[in-house]
Amino acid sequence: MLATSSSRRLVGISLAYFLVLLDTTVLTVALPDLRASLGGSFAGQQWAVNGYTIAFAASLLTGGAISDRYGAARVFRVGVAGFGIVSLICAFAPGLEILIVLRALLGLAGALCLGSSLGLIAQLNPDPARRARAMGTWAALTGTALAAGPLLGGLLVESYGWRAVFLINPPLALVSLAAVRGLVSGPGTRGIGWRTQAAACAFLALLAAAITEASVLAGVLALVALAVLVLLERGAAMPALPGGLLRASWTILLAGTVVNFAFSGALFVITLLLQDGRGFTPLEAGLAFLPLTVPMTFNAFFTGRLVARYGPRPSILAGLVLLTGGLLLAPSIVGMIIIGFGLSCCLPALMAGVVAMAPPGTAGTAGGLLNAARQTGAILGVAVMGVIAHGTADDTSHALLVAAGLTGLVLVGLAGSALAARRRTSGREGRVPVQPST
Repeated sequence: MLATSSSRRLVGISLAYFLVLLDTTVLTVALPDLRASLGGSFAGQQWAVNGYTIAFAASLLTGGAISDRYGAARVFRVGVAGFGIVSLICAFAPGLEILIVLRALLGLAGALCLGSSLGLIAQLNPDPARRARAMGTWAALTGTALAAGPLLGGLLVESYGWRAVFLINPPLALVSLAAVRGLVSGPGTRGIGWRTQAAACAFLALLAAAITEASVLAGVLALVALAVLVLLERGAAMPALPGGLLRASWTILLAGTVVNFAFSGALFVITLLLQDGRGFTPLEAGLAFLPLTVPMTFNAFFTGRLVARYGPRPSILAGLVLLTGGLLLAPSIVGMIIIGFGLSCCLPALMAGVVAMAPPGTAGTAGGLLNAARQTGAILGVAVMGVIAHGTADDTSHALLVAAGLTGLVLVGLAGSALAARRRTSGREGRVPVQPST
């Protein structure tokens, strides 16, 4: 009975994260129908997509801190309920400006869902090995969301119009809330330094806006916000980042950034190629991503078990190898399959690794930090690879080659770091202490 209850709750937690990730891509294929329905400028339509992304990225770190402070279960319910309600309102938005504001609110609710999800998984699975297996299940149930977005979005838009992509969220949010009923988590002892959190939100929001809009002003303001954040962190009684977390987890943060850079950028330019370059319908473009999606639905289960036995590093390195190779072969079917295997090797290991490094009571903050890094990578990937690719096969190949090169460089760096750490450990273990002479 206990196992059944735990499994039900894990499915409910995963379903909420599925919704959050789904909304990062599901609206992309709906933009032509959205433009025909609501009108507005091209920049306004971009903000209908980017408003969610920027608000989500800016709030991830603070969402995790709120979860750690006020209790993951309570924050999870607020986030999921808010996500369902705002989605319903989005479906009936009368104009583009109102939809942009609502999408930003949706991003805030999504950040609460994600930060509390990791806190709940850590609470339900205090044993590291069991937690790693749960992360594998969580990643398997949620990892399909990014790739499934274009497919589901294309199906809904072709059948019912753009408003349908929001109407699917409220019933799924209700299912998620029902699955976690009875789950309780007490408030944490670690307070929140609201000034440092505000500076962190400002930095992440301005950084996302600078990348998305190629804005020099936003970039300068992001640097100013970063300087303020550093100054506040040095003297803060309640810093935004727990002591030592950034130093301990920098390799995982780097890997998470480059994984999302490669995946989100590839998803964007391949979708652009299929629809604008080859004339695919939204549904046909979504179906083209099935070879990528399928491995993510089952391989993450195996990755969770490997992480439980060997730790996160081998799975992360293996995932980067596969991701690099898949990008070199994309957008062929073989390349898409290999990318799917690479992602499903990386994601559970990254999550399990950063939560394991977090000080007690800060799992939500650690998860928020990782996902802020990943979301920044995703925004960078779309911006950089979008500049390189212009909807032709040649340009798309160049963009994918850049992503593969970057992923390969990070792979070499992390492998070298792991080898150096192993040599240092072996040296300490093989050193024989010198006995004092008598």
